[in-house]
Formats: sequence, C-alpha cells, structure tokens
Amino acid sequence: MKTTVPQALIQNFLNHTPTWYKLTILGFLILNPILLMSIGPFYTGWVLILEFIFTLALALKSYPLQPGGLLALEAVLLGMTTPATVYHEALNNFQVILLLIFMVAGIYFMKDLLLFLFTKILLGVRSKILLGLLFSIMGAFLSAFLDALTVTAVIIAVALGFYNIYHRVASGKSSQTSHDSTSDQEIGSLHRENLDSFRGFLRNLLMHGAVGTALGGVCTLVGEPQNLLIADKAGWEFMEFFLRMAPVTIPVLATGLLTCMFVEKIRWFDYGFQLPDPVRLILVEFETEQQKRRDSGDTAKLIIQAIAGIWLIVALAFHLAEVGIIGLTVIVFITAFNGIIEEHQLGEAFKEALPFTALLVVFFAIVAVIQDQNLFSGIIGYGLSLQGSHQIGMFYLANGVLSAISDNVFVATVYIQEVLRAFQAGTITRDQFDLLAVAINTGTNIPSVATPNGQAAFLFLLTSSLAPVIRLSYGKMVWMALPYTLTMASVGLFSVYFLLDPATAYLYETGLIQHHSLDSSGHPTEPLAH
Repeated sequence: MKTTVPQALIQNFLNHTPTWYKLTILGFLILNPILLMSIGPFYTGWVLILEFIFTLALALKSYPLQPGGLLALEAVLLGMTTPATVYHEALNNFQVILLLIFMVAGIYFMKDLLLFLFTKILLGVRSKILLGLLFSIMGAFLSAFLDALTVTAVIIAVALGFYNIYHRVASGKSSQTSHDSTSDQEIGSLHRENLDSFRGFLRNLLMHGAVGTALGGVCTLVGEPQNLLIADKAGWEFMEFFLRMAPVTIPVLATGLLTCMFVEKIRWFDYGFQLPDPVRLILVEFETEQQKRRDSGDTAKLIIQAIAGIWLIVALAFHLAEVGIIGLTVIVFITAFNGIIEEHQLGEAFKEALPFTALLVVFFAIVAVIQDQNLFSGIIGYGLSLQGSHQIGMFYLANGVLSAISDNVFVATVYIQEVLRAFQAGTITRDQFDLLAVAINTGTNIPSVATPNGQAAFLFLLTSSLAPVIRLSYGKMVWMALPYTLTMASVGLFSVYFLLDPATAYLYETGLIQHHSLDSSGHPTEPLAH
C-alpha cells in the first residue's frame, strides 16, 4: 500500500523512534505554550528543564539534539529567552566549542598510535588484574591530555577487531569469505564456551577503560568539555586547574584503580573473566602476521603521531595557546607529514565531535532560559546559605545526582553560571567561588559514572556496534559501574568535605596557586599577588 504524504511526515518525524516517544515529544511541544499562558514563564521553565532532561535520559531512543533542539527552539519562539542571549552564551563558551571541533579531530589522526599501544597491552599482559589496571591507567592518562570519546573509540576499535577475528575462526570461515559477527548460528560447540568467556573478558576491559577515562578526564582542563568551561569562568590555566582539583581527584583516582583490582580479584559485578588460551593463540597469530606486513611507511606515521602527542602534552602543560588552537596545530602537523591531503580524508575526523558541538549550543539555549527566568536562584540561594564544607558538599552532591540522570556538561554549564552570578552579586567571595567551582567539576565528573547518561564515553560505548555482540546492555553497564560509583563518589564526597579546603589553603601558602579576582563584567583577571 502506497504511503501518503501525511503518513510519510509522521514516519519521518524522529525516524525509527517508538510511537510513544514521538507522541511524548509532540505533547511537550503542545503543552508548553498552554503552560506559559496559564502558570507563567517561571514554572513553565522548570517543566522545560524536566522535558529536556527526559530527552537526555532517553538518548538511546534518539540523539538529544533533535528533540532537545525542538524544545529549545520553541522556548526562544515563546519568548522565554532571546536569540541574542543564546548567542551570548555560545560566544562566552567559544573555547569549549573550539576544543570540540579541533582537539577531538586532532586526536582522530592519532588513532593508529593509540591502537598500536592498546593492542600491545592486550596481548602482552597475561595477568587479568594487571591488564584491567593498565587499561584503566591508559584510559585515565590519555583522557587527561586527549579526549575521552576518542580514547573510548580506540578501545572499542581494538576490542571489535579482535572479536571479529575470533568469531570468524569460531564460525569456520576464512579471512576471504564474508561473515556476520552478530550471528552465532555457525559457532561450533567447542567454541561456544570460549566465545562467552571472551565476551565477558572484553566487557571487563571496556568498562575498566571507560571508567579510566572518567578518572583522568576530571583531572585536567581538557579532560572533559565542562572542565574547560569551568576553567574559563574561573581564569585557571592547565597546571592551576590540575592543582586545584588534586585534593579531590588524586584520592578518587587511587580509589578507582584499587576498585579495579578488587572487583577483578573477587570476581563480583560480572568481572573476573579470563582470556581463554585458544582465543589468545588465534589473536597472537593474527597480530604477528600484521607486524610482518607493517612497512617503513607505517612506522614513520607512528613516529609522527608520537611526536604530535609529545607536543600536545607540552603545549597544554605550559598553555602555549588556547586548547582548540593546539588541537588545530596537531591536525596540521600530522596530516602534513603523514600525507593526508584530500578534503574527504579530513572530513572524517570532524564527524565524531560536531553532533555533540551542536548539542552543546542547544544546552546553552536551555541555560539562557534558566538565566532569563531565574529558575535556579532558589536552589543556589539555599546552597549558598549553608556554611563551609556543608556548602561545598551540597554542590558536589547536587551536581552528581543531576549528572547521573541527565548530562554532566549540561549540569556543569548551569551551575557554574549560577555560582558566577552569585559572586558578581557579592553573595560569595572569590575564594568561595573557586572552591564551589572545584565541587561542580568533580561533582559532574565523578558520580556521573553511575549511568551511561552522565558520561559521554559511556553512552558512546553503549551505542557502539560492539555493545550488542559482547552482550553489554544498559542494565549490565549500570551494574558493572556500581562498585566504581559507590567507592569513587564516596571518596569524592569525603575529599570535598574534609580535604579540599585545607589542601587549597596549603597550596595558597606554598605559592603553588594564587588568589584570583574578577573584573566588574565577570571576566577573570590575573592572579593576585600575596
């Protein structure tokens, strides 16, 4: 039966999402104007936030850019904010936009080097506890200087490549014949148990690596998008950001690594799977064959990528340029010396980050509504009415809970703006602002490992083509993240309550960090001398 135009329009709207999801989004769009006229912009604004969080929480049904973007567009059309305010928010956070555009694309051209390193680790280490620990450490270190999404993409690529190799052999297929690795129908009975163990083994390593990206990502200015956003508002550069976060992030890092060893040792929460010897033999044979095929041109490309990696770390550590510009230099250097000179070759590098960049601007539109309607003034006012460690702890907890159910970049964007406004109004001192900024950054980065919603790297893993073949579902990911969530979030809260204030005071006394000020327009100035 031929489809009519109205039927096609309905089918095309949000494509293959369930009918109930489409109707829910349409219901939101119809409800909002009615609420605006009946209960006013303040309460309608709160409804809008809940609707937007709904789109983030159900990111597996539809990427949030489309449903969330429709809600943001409607809010502007209804006059809940203005295009000028949205543009102002985007302009204020231009550094973050540059980070997403150029830094993520720059790291894309270092994938061969990262694949080489992770492959060596995977096949070179036999102890599962040590292997899990190395994946966490590598994920943490690389995410601290590179980009969590790209690091996760590399781990996925390594795991998917090895899975396909063994699945093909287990199905009795040669390397020349076509093969569907999503189907187990042709798996021989002798291979089934090994395949199940191999899937569990890959699930373990992927979760250790993904948690590692969160452990390292919270530590530095470029580790997560919201880090740069917060640092920009506070006027912190790379080393100062690291030092200010260290009283919380270093204990949490140690806790995360100990948790990795613990769950592998006692085999709780679906951890403890070993790599079966027959599988290892097949993978080692394949990698040996690949090494024989590697020529001097491939080696030269790896050397160039390694040089670019060293430059990246040095440039970031000494703040030789803005983060996005450093990313651009990486793109230029690697592509020039590795012969990537066609436009279509360059375009692939930008595919990963641009959808999220567009979503970030939608975040800014929702933040504009929050600001214009003063939606968070009551909550922020209550938090600021608390004293000392209770105040910092409340901001850590509030950011952690919201980040776990929605998106940590969105939550950080909202809270840092509100705290900045409180400082500009004279409600808090500059030193209080700095402590709250640390609480917001750690709160949005650490407890958010609880669900795939909170961490972009987790969501990226869950929506990858690898997740279904290794039986990694949403529920399984939450369950496997649970020990990390409990230990890391608890140690983070303890550190915020008891360590952050005295450790920051010590850093001031030793001259490792300096007191800051802001000018009347809220822009950070140079550190103040003692």
